[in-house]
Amino acid sequence: MAIEADRSVPALIVKIGHYPLHHGGVGAIRSLGRLGVPVYAITEDRFTPAAFSRYLTGRFVWPTTGLEDAARLVEGLLAIGRRIGRPTVLVPTDEEAAVLIAEHAHILRERFLFPAVDPLLPRRLASKRGLHELCVRYGAPTPGAAFPTSLEEVREYAAVARFPVVAKNLEAFERRRAPVVAGTTRFDDAAQLLALAGTWGEHPSVILQDYLPREEAEDWIVHLYCDTASTCLVLFTGVKVRSWPPHAGMTACAYIVANPALAELATRFVKDIGFQGIADLDWRYDRRDGRYKLLDFNPRMGAQFRLFETEAGVDVVRAMHLDLTGREVPASGQLDGRRMVVENIDLPAMLAYRRSGYTTPSAPARATETELAWLARDDPRPFVVMLFRFVGPGVAHLLQLWRSRRLAAARRPGPARRLRLRLIKRKDPA
Repeated sequence: MAIEADRSVPALIVKIGHYPLHHGGVGAIRSLGRLGVPVYAITEDRFTPAAFSRYLTGRFVWPTTGLEDAARLVEGLLAIGRRIGRPTVLVPTDEEAAVLIAEHAHILRERFLFPAVDPLLPRRLASKRGLHELCVRYGAPTPGAAFPTSLEEVREYAAVARFPVVAKNLEAFERRRAPVVAGTTRFDDAAQLLALAGTWGEHPSVILQDYLPREEAEDWIVHLYCDTASTCLVLFTGVKVRSWPPHAGMTACAYIVANPALAELATRFVKDIGFQGIADLDWRYDRRDGRYKLLDFNPRMGAQFRLFETEAGVDVVRAMHLDLTGREVPASGQLDGRRMVVENIDLPAMLAYRRSGYTTPSAPARATETELAWLARDDPRPFVVMLFRFVGPGVAHLLQLWRSRRLAAARRPGPARRLRLRLIKRKDPA
C-alpha cells in the first residue's frame, strides 16, 4: 500500500544540545524525504552527517547547549519558521526540544504543527521522579526508587538499601547543567555509593533505583504514536539485544518482536496519562516476578525508531506527519523479525556482550531484514561523514585509555619491590 503524504507540508527536525552523531535525525530525514516531504533540520554545524543527506531540503546551523533561556529558543524556532514560510511539522529528537514545544505551544502554533499534549506532561515524563510518581499513581510496574535531597538522606538510604543499586540524573534538564553521574551508574555496596555521593553537593539531583540484574532481566522497547484521543495509531514492541555502553546506553542492536502483553500495558498507561504524540519507552522484564517494569518514557522520537515499521511502511514519524496533516494512517501489523544495527557502536557492544556471555532469549535466531542506522544505498553520504567524525575522537579515546593503563602499570611496584614491601610490613609491629 502506497503512503500518500501531504507534500505541501514540510517537517523540521528539532535538536537542542550538541550531539552531531545522531542517527535518529538522519533516519527521520530519510523516512519523510522518501515520501517526497520537504525536510529541514537544525544542525550544530555544516558538517554533521544529517546535513549531507540527499533527502534534506535545507539546514539551519544553530548551535545550542540546552542551557539557553527558553524565550531565546522559542524565538529562534519562530525565526526558522518564518524562513520556511509555511506551516511545518515539528519532530523533536531530545527531551529538551519536546518540553520546549509543549510548554510554549500557544506561541509556536503560529508557525508549526505538533500534537496537542498537556503542556506539563512531557517535562513530568522526562523527569525520573515525575515518571515514577505517574507509574505509582496508575499502577504501571516500575523499579523501587528513592529521591534523596541531601547527603544525609543518601546515608540513610545506604544504611537500609539492598545493593546493588543504580544512580541516574533526576531531571533530563540537569544532565547538561549539573549532572551528578555521567550515565546510569551501578553501586555494589554502601561504601561505593557514599564515596561518589560526597561529590554531589548539598542538594543532589539524583534518583537511586533498585537494580534489576541483567542475568534475570531482558530489555524491551515500545515505540508509539498517539492521536488527540490518546489512541495509539501505531504501536511497536521490540527487544534490545545490545546497547552501548553495555546494558545501560543507547541501543546498538535490536529486533521487532511481537509482545501483546507489553503492548497492552503500554497502551493502557499512555491512555491513563493522556499522552499524545511520539514516544519511546524502555521496559525491563524482570524474570524474578514476571513483570515488565518501565524505566524510561521519552516523549519524543527515539534514535532507533527506524527499526519499527508496519507492513504498510509506516513508522512513528510518518504516522505523526500523516495524522497532523489530516491523512489516514494505514492500519497493518509490524514487521516482526526486522533488525536494526547502529554500525559505529554495535561492534564494541558485540565484543563486550560476547565476553560477558549475556544472551537475549526472546530475540529471533535470524533477522528477516536489517535496517542500518547510517549506511543507506540511496543516501550514502551521512555514513561517510559519520566515519570521519567518529573515527578521530574514537582513536583519541583509545589512545587516552592506553596511556592511562601504561601510567598505572608504571606506578605499580614490580615483583622485587612488592617482596620488599611485604618484608617491611612484616617487620613493622604497627
